[in-house]
Amino acid sequence: MRLLVIGANGQIGWELTRSLRPLGDVIALDRERCDLTQPEELPGIIRDARPDVLVNAAGYTAVDKAEDDEQLATLVNGTAAGVMAQETRRLGALMVHYSTDYVFDGTKREAYVEDDPPHPLNAYGRSKLAGETAVREAAGDHLILRTSWVYASRGHNFLKTILRLAREREELRVVADQVGAPTWARNIANATGEVIQRAQRERRRRQFQSELLHMSAAGETSWHGFAQAIVNQPHAAPILHVLPAIRAISSAEYPAAAVRPKNSRLCCDRLRERFGVALPAWAAALELCLADASLQAPED
Repeated sequence: MRLLVIGANGQIGWELTRSLRPLGDVIALDRERCDLTQPEELPGIIRDARPDVLVNAAGYTAVDKAEDDEQLATLVNGTAAGVMAQETRRLGALMVHYSTDYVFDGTKREAYVEDDPPHPLNAYGRSKLAGETAVREAAGDHLILRTSWVYASRGHNFLKTILRLAREREELRVVADQVGAPTWARNIANATGEVIQRAQRERRRRQFQSELLHMSAAGETSWHGFAQAIVNQPHAAPILHVLPAIRAISSAEYPAAAVRPKNSRLCCDRLRERFGVALPAWAAALELCLADASLQAPED
């Protein structure tokens, strides 16, 4: 099996290059070799790779910046995703595409299911919804995986930001009225590998159906609870030396360009029922991530 990973240097993409190796020949392209701001170049890149499976782990992820740059965010997250989906359909390949909890407005009291109507509150969410639509309308074999609050031991994310600020400040003010499931990129990548294996078996048997599925960690917390868990982990002690106070604040007290949904919980029952895949609890995954050796040295 030939697997093409787009966005190889991103949080999920970097993990995918490792988790997919047992499945076959992995071609991993970073932004230098595959720039989604140039979607017209994508067909040639994909044809040259001739993948059986394309995994799009690239995207415009600067949520606040997207408020002033929605056109570029939509080009990357929407238009480019559609071009990839069209080309994989022509090749008869499977496309796996990641989306986000930010396609919802967060007003629902329960966890969101795949059939709930999207209503994004910000430009980033709109751009990711455009990508979902473009992939679906290309009408090739595809799986859209919505996830939430992605973090890793590398790259720019909430985990790395909290560790950096905790070394610099005695008190951190963190939003406590937004709830979701922090999801480790490695768990997403490992689960994606399992899903691809099962999906390819379905395709060989001509039993495959394209689908939108939720894929996030089990359990829930707030950003405040996530921050507390980070600084209180034993593996964080060598990095922090002194624990800062974590003060709970409301979304209104934390000015940001983009409005975030208050409820980002995703129901992942459909993923488990179809593919037998379920991600671990967020707190257990965080502990394993914090044990990663790359976290033991301060950021540059």
